[in-house]
Amino acid sequence: MKKIIASILLVSLLQSCGRESMSEINTDPNSYYTTVPSTLVTYAQKQLTDYVTTPNVNINNFRLTMQYWQETTYLDESQYDFSTRNVANNVWTYLYVRSLKNLDQAKKLIKAYKPTAAEAASWPTTMKNQLAIVDLLQVYTYQILVDTHGDVPYKESLDIDMFPLPKYDSGKDIYADLITRTKTNLANLDASGKSFSSGEKIYNGNVAKWKKFGNSLLIKLGIALADSDPALAQSTIQAGITGGAIMSSADDCVLPYLTSPNYSQLYTNLVASNRTDYVAGRPFVNYLKNSNDPRIDQYFQKINGDYVGGAIGEKSPATVNSLPGTFAYAQTTPGILLNSTEIAFYIAEASARWGIGGDPATNYANAVTASFKQWGKTTAEAATYLAAHPYDAANWKKSIGEQAWVAMYDQPLASFNFWRRLDFPVLLPATNAVAESEGKVPVRLKYPVSEQTTNPDNYAAGSAAIGGDKLTTKLFWDKN
Repeated sequence: MKKIIASILLVSLLQSCGRESMSEINTDPNSYYTTVPSTLVTYAQKQLTDYVTTPNVNINNFRLTMQYWQETTYLDESQYDFSTRNVANNVWTYLYVRSLKNLDQAKKLIKAYKPTAAEAASWPTTMKNQLAIVDLLQVYTYQILVDTHGDVPYKESLDIDMFPLPKYDSGKDIYADLITRTKTNLANLDASGKSFSSGEKIYNGNVAKWKKFGNSLLIKLGIALADSDPALAQSTIQAGITGGAIMSSADDCVLPYLTSPNYSQLYTNLVASNRTDYVAGRPFVNYLKNSNDPRIDQYFQKINGDYVGGAIGEKSPATVNSLPGTFAYAQTTPGILLNSTEIAFYIAEASARWGIGGDPATNYANAVTASFKQWGKTTAEAATYLAAHPYDAANWKKSIGEQAWVAMYDQPLASFNFWRRLDFPVLLPATNAVAESEGKVPVRLKYPVSEQTTNPDNYAAGSAAIGGDKLTTKLFWDKN
């Protein structure tokens, strides 16, 4: 792990520094910090968002796992063969190396910075804001790693000199620490002060919006613990709601992709690749059609006058199956890390479980409506849909789980979590699924092959602690 991190970090530094304009470099000739930390943050934000949003089969296959899409020609990943391409290796490169390690380096540079005389008075507040923002991004990234694998390297994961072969920490313990870190960051964020003047591309240094992100992150962390630690889940979610979370699309945590060469990962893989690898997945398309869901025209394109999906695990030519919606073919479609629709569904779930956040039926309707508006539909269209698909208090997991599945179409990692936690929708395994899936839809990604070969003792201990490094091993919070 040490050699991989060191080499890619160097590339990251060189690439990110090259993006600063000469005017920015010359703004403060006494400050190395004013250029380098900001570019490290830029690079880390883009790499993190690229991972979360890419449909590349070498990196992120959760659109296939959640049966939103099906492959046209090469079926390995839709049949849960993630080992041939060493997918987990690439996941760790994106998250540990390109995201976490660059953010860690940014922290070091922020702490080492010597402010100018003009900056001296405001620097303590600015520094705390910058460090809190960077750490919130790290918290978000570590949660993805735990939710993907289970126990993972955490405390020893970034000090590659002292811990070249890091130990695996308990996912439960990591979650507890992530919650503590998030609360500390929120306490340190001061909206009356400044943060990053450049380089922070999500909120452009807006501290008030980062506070909303932090509170939303508490809700996201809390709801994951609903079955494994209800008391901690409830207190964490309540703290996030009380603190003020993302409730409007104006506060969504998204990275605005640009035109060439920094276009979205959807465009990269659907257009720039000159390939047609994906079409609609049949279970999802049929659900939308049977529900008379007007969002279908945003999610997919018609083929021969209809919306048609391919059978999961079977070759599904684009000549007879629907392509993804036109949004996926636009260069500048933003990459979503966390948005108001996702938070609305978490609050709906919290209210259904414990009465937190208000009336469950109202929150369910708010969540569905938020999704409709996200996809350009009207409140009236949402109301018509809700009249036909009302909240079912007697089977709230089905109500929320299926509607979250539909709403999280462009947020497959979040969808994967909803499905594992609520056990809805009911997904059937792919045709000709690999033997190691044991006839089931996978509930986690196995550890990287590189860990087995370079960090075997800690890999073995981590695997044993979760009950075996298998696609079917449930995470500590996945109790049902």
